[in-house]
Amino acid sequence: MKTRLRTLSVALAMALSSPVAFAVETPGIDFHGYLRSGVGVSQDGGLEEWQKNKIGRLGNESDTYGEIELGSEVYKKNDVSFYLDTMVSMVSDGSNDSETTLGDDAEFGLRQLNLQIKGLIPGDPNAVIWGGKRYYQRHDLHIIDTKYWNISGAGAGVENLSFGPGAISVAWIRGDGNDVDYRVDNDNDLNINYIDLRYAGWKPWTGAWTEFGIDYAMPNPTNKQKEYGGLYDAENGVMLTGEISQDMLGGYNKMVLQYATKGLAQNMVSQGGGWYDVWNDTRDATGYRVINTGLIPITDKFSLNHVLTWGSANDLSDAIDKSNLISLVGRAQYQFTQYVRGIGEAGAFYQKDDHKDGSHYKQGGEKYTLALGLADGPEFMSRPELRVYASYLNDSEQGNSFKDGTASNTWNFGVQVEAWW
Repeated sequence: MKTRLRTLSVALAMALSSPVAFAVETPGIDFHGYLRSGVGVSQDGGLEEWQKNKIGRLGNESDTYGEIELGSEVYKKNDVSFYLDTMVSMVSDGSNDSETTLGDDAEFGLRQLNLQIKGLIPGDPNAVIWGGKRYYQRHDLHIIDTKYWNISGAGAGVENLSFGPGAISVAWIRGDGNDVDYRVDNDNDLNINYIDLRYAGWKPWTGAWTEFGIDYAMPNPTNKQKEYGGLYDAENGVMLTGEISQDMLGGYNKMVLQYATKGLAQNMVSQGGGWYDVWNDTRDATGYRVINTGLIPITDKFSLNHVLTWGSANDLSDAIDKSNLISLVGRAQYQFTQYVRGIGEAGAFYQKDDHKDGSHYKQGGEKYTLALGLADGPEFMSRPELRVYASYLNDSEQGNSFKDGTASNTWNFGVQVEAWW
């Protein structure tokens, strides 16, 4: 959904100070964004957030987060177009009237700033040549706020290049690892470059679609870092992803298989999407992950969304021999009226790290949430939405996650809004 804010076009062009922008006549402005914010309390002060990527996010998010995206097609002639895209973000705990950078009360970030060009590849008008900083083809599991395939950052590439029944995308993206260790003053960020190759769109049978990809991470230390060695000797790693989706009862079901090595292996048990672990010795690390997710409308008013994750990884550090994770989250929604819905979410996880000295570290717990939602339509993902909720969280393994480390469980009560446009 795009809102054409033509009255802002001249102002944006001036703000961007772009010669290209001035070269066209008052381009339209595409305005997009995302927000979540609210207020909540627990049995021990403010709302407590715990393991939301493993037990679910509903009634388990304590932040205020927003993104504002402005884009414009600054040049268009025949089939050739140049599109500029920008995005800034803000995150805070929502505790004050004025959320500023003073005292790290809020953080502002530049999330996207890129140029996308269409129409320059002969015979392929939908292929895009791009460069800059961007969210790159992220794959999302919404109810646990996780991007399981996410190689984003500054880069360049060509995407949606037609090939056979589908399309190829190839990109070079930078994703450095920060603060590797304390030994190299002013030079302890390790440069990491990714080559991302994907093929999407092949439909093996009616109602099914697929996507496959290879991500190759290449640590690139400076000469000074090479002299120090150790963690700066990180080796190239790979992450393989394959997924197949199927139309089902008016919804869908998706199966994802992933395999990763070296510094990418920890993503298989951390709910990560492709970041490289530069803080541990991962030369022998390997891991794999299976994800099953789907959205099924059982009736016109009742629908179910679920995410099941099972992951395993070996040799993630000098201390960890093997790590296993299993997580299951389900959200049910019943539509009372066009705008009023009841929502229930339940989630549980168990994770065990086997240490090389024979010891073990176990984590696990559950979350149960009931909410009343007010949304702009009956669809499961219709937004904006306002929710009034109550959540019960339980730490079943460590038993000390709440009330300043003195309790194994707690209740959250609150109101949250979420929207995208």
